[in-house]
Amino acid sequence: MKLFLSLVCVALGASQALAQRDFSQVEIKVIPVSQNIYMLEGSGGNIGVSVGSDGLLIVDDQFAPLAEKIAIALKKLDAGKLKFVLNTHWHGDHTGGNAFFGKEAHIVAHTNVRKRLADSKDTKKEALPVITFDQSLSVHFNGEEIKVIHLPPGHTDGDSVIHFTKANVVHMGDQFFAGKFPFIDLGSGGDVAGYTRNVGEVLKKIPADAKIIPGHGPLATVEDLRTFHTMLLETTGLVSKALAEGKTLEDVKAAGLPDKWKSWGTGFINTSRWLEISYNSLSKK
Repeated sequence: MKLFLSLVCVALGASQALAQRDFSQVEIKVIPVSQNIYMLEGSGGNIGVSVGSDGLLIVDDQFAPLAEKIAIALKKLDAGKLKFVLNTHWHGDHTGGNAFFGKEAHIVAHTNVRKRLADSKDTKKEALPVITFDQSLSVHFNGEEIKVIHLPPGHTDGDSVIHFTKANVVHMGDQFFAGKFPFIDLGSGGDVAGYTRNVGEVLKKIPADAKIIPGHGPLATVEDLRTFHTMLLETTGLVSKALAEGKTLEDVKAAGLPDKWKSWGTGFINTSRWLEISYNSLSKK
């Protein structure tokens, strides 16, 4: 029950849950990625940063209480103005800083991100995306084309991946939890089979030497993403087989998963919860 409640709090960005967290000890770490692209780690989703003559562009902005710390880290990278915030999806650990940064920068996101944020009574006007799209768009900024590409329902129904084409960097948002089982928000249009397909489609299109910023976890490679995809195929395949055999969720949990995936359940989503998410999503098919 505690785990379920924590999932709800992250998915909805619940203000009460945030008030109970201590963000004072969170350190914003700056990690060079490639050329003028950086990754910021703190608490919540990883932030991508483009630094250059046009100013600053960020991908996601973590929790609201961390906004000032993030702003300080950005100023240390470059004193230029923040021009754009790109949201990979609507969850509060990726959009919590929107209200702070939206006062000076243009927020860009898929149409469903704005819809879901607007439906939340806690969302301030400044936090809403002012530029929305249905399929894709490009931001020509700091000497490169930054492609924002919407994916079919996977983690949610409003996910996008961000491709920094010149720097050869891809920000996956929560379509990638590096080395861990992912959270898939079934209540926000998420879909386990769609999630797995999305990762496979991205792997077909990105360069083999691309650097990958995951939604959660350390800076990754294409090979890391491929391993993640293999995990998705094998674990959800076992659940699909169990469903075809008429097994219950309790049966699936009792059987568990092969030992090689044991360490993947040590993150936010443990093995039991991952099997539950997979079972509930796949059983709808």
